Amino acid sequence: MHATPVISALLLGLLQGCSSDPANNDTSSRAEEQGSSVDSDGTSMPPWPAPTDVPALVASAGLDLGPMGTAEHYHPKLRIIIDGKDVPIPANIGVDPTTGAMSAVHTHETDGTIHIEADTVGETFTLGQLFTQWGVTLTPTQIGGVRAKGGQQMIVTSNEMPVAGDPKDLRLESGQVIELRMP
Repeated sequence: MHATPVISALLLGLLQGCSSDPANNDTSSRAEEQGSSVDSDGTSMPPWPAPTDVPALVASAGLDLGPMGTAEHYHPKLRIIIDGKDVPIPANIGVDPTTGAMSAVHTHETDGTIHIEADTVGETFTLGQLFTQWGVTLTPTQIGGVRAKGGQQMIVTSNEMPVAGDPKDLRLESGQVIELRMP
């Protein structure tokens, strides 16, 4: 029975392949579809597609999936500008493609509208939660794989007023227009 070591080696290889990180496999297939590189750590170059590993990303953002909340419903808008060009915000950030369940912070359209549909009045939601669910890194000097040059920082405004600090901490509000501009 000399075939046993060969079969054992094949089975071990198959098991190792099955236990690989599905986020990495999904990310590389999205990169091929989009024609851009996508890293599992959120540092790819734009455009950034909506993720397919929604449940894990929603949990990472400190949110959960369920039916739309009805206690509070409002719509901030987000615009990202890199090198003078608008970067699309995809539909279905925070929406599970398998079940249709949504987090309280999600998108439906590609126009930058962020939907807040909460179960409880007065809950606080942040721009960082949206970006965590999107799987795109956001810091004062970085959006995904795009970094500010020469010690500069990203320009962040809310309703045309400058915002200091970490953009992840920016609280989402009704009627708000957020702009992230990478110089």
